[in-house]
Amino acid sequence: MSVAAGGDRTLRKVPFSVVAKPTGAACNLDCSYCFFLTKDLLHDPSEAQRMSPETLRYYVVNHLTSHPDGDVTFIWQGGEPTMRGLDFYRDAVRLADELRRPRQRVRHSMQTNGVLLDDEWCAFLAEHGFLVGLSMDGPERMHDEYRVNRAGRGTHAQVVRGWELIRKHRVETNILCTVNAANADHGLEVYRYFRDDLGARFLQFIPIVERAPRHLLPVAERGWRDDDGQRVLYRQTGDAITSRSVTGERYGRFLVEIFDEWLRRDVGSVFVQDFDAMLAARFGQYAMCVHAPECGDALAMDHDGALYSCDHYVEPGYLLGTVADDPIQAVLASDAQRDFGRAKRSTLTDQCRRCPVRWACNGGCPKDRFGVSADGEPGHNVLCAGYFRFFRHAAPVVEDMARLLREGRAPSEVMHRRSAGS
Repeated sequence: MSVAAGGDRTLRKVPFSVVAKPTGAACNLDCSYCFFLTKDLLHDPSEAQRMSPETLRYYVVNHLTSHPDGDVTFIWQGGEPTMRGLDFYRDAVRLADELRRPRQRVRHSMQTNGVLLDDEWCAFLAEHGFLVGLSMDGPERMHDEYRVNRAGRGTHAQVVRGWELIRKHRVETNILCTVNAANADHGLEVYRYFRDDLGARFLQFIPIVERAPRHLLPVAERGWRDDDGQRVLYRQTGDAITSRSVTGERYGRFLVEIFDEWLRRDVGSVFVQDFDAMLAARFGQYAMCVHAPECGDALAMDHDGALYSCDHYVEPGYLLGTVADDPIQAVLASDAQRDFGRAKRSTLTDQCRRCPVRWACNGGCPKDRFGVSADGEPGHNVLCAGYFRFFRHAAPVVEDMARLLREGRAPSEVMHRRSAGS
């Protein structure tokens, strides 16, 4: 597919990110809620999902050429990216270092389940300054409910082993925790486990919302497998959700529990992406695409170099081009992608437009807008109740933190103000 539409306009280098998948959807785990495992159906099943050296070079060249000077980050994800092997990343680091412009500063990040990490891996990640996101869903009983291997066994012990190796080698890291039916009612326990038992200081929480057409709900509940056990492609369609999904009410309660604990003792020492992003939004900066006014600058690239509108929309209809044939800036400037990004703002429901915390929420991710507003308008975010509860609860504190920053003071002072009742 070409991005010829819109290709004649003058291109300028705008900030963007690409989630690159060197192993496509291939993974050594079989997490029950993973929407991406079925994406292997987009390819010939006889072909291995492995990014070739040629595609890697096309990507590195395109990525660096499309980026302005300054920081350039390569994001490696999956599937499970470590399955591509350490030599692949040695080549990626070498290529990026050789091909970058003098004023470009290259960084790499990787999202992994941690199961394949060993001393050699972690020494490499530390040496080259990788930021590693480790996927973990809380204490063992919660994590092992859905994050299982292909034999159906829990993976918590293996992930903790990976975490310990990361810590041993002092790799820069954060924990990404999905919020699902197994852990949604235990926000405080999850947070304290990460903070106290693991010593984690950087956390992300991602709500699991598995949508499906109602006639496919039984297939979705089986991990997107039909009656014969064959995979069925996950698409962003339907108005039903699986039993593994978190509801808006539970997600809001989860975040509020953690926020109150964080406010009591951890501001400035533990960093939660949702809270940092809300504070940044008070200054008109948007650190999370989920809550930005518009989207469209975060592409996904499959192992074969195909570029898609978003990591959540790797499916037919959202294919924009390839890194071998299309400059990334041309893909971003294409009519299809510009329309995709602007639709986030233009399709807000009236309830969203009137909302007092719209500045922090902006209607949430378009993939979750398959509910109905209080006015009966379709296209409302199914997590709205949770977002509204959390943002309204946190807003007074975030306003205080913003004032402290404007005064040149530390946001952590908010803890003392709140404990003193001011």
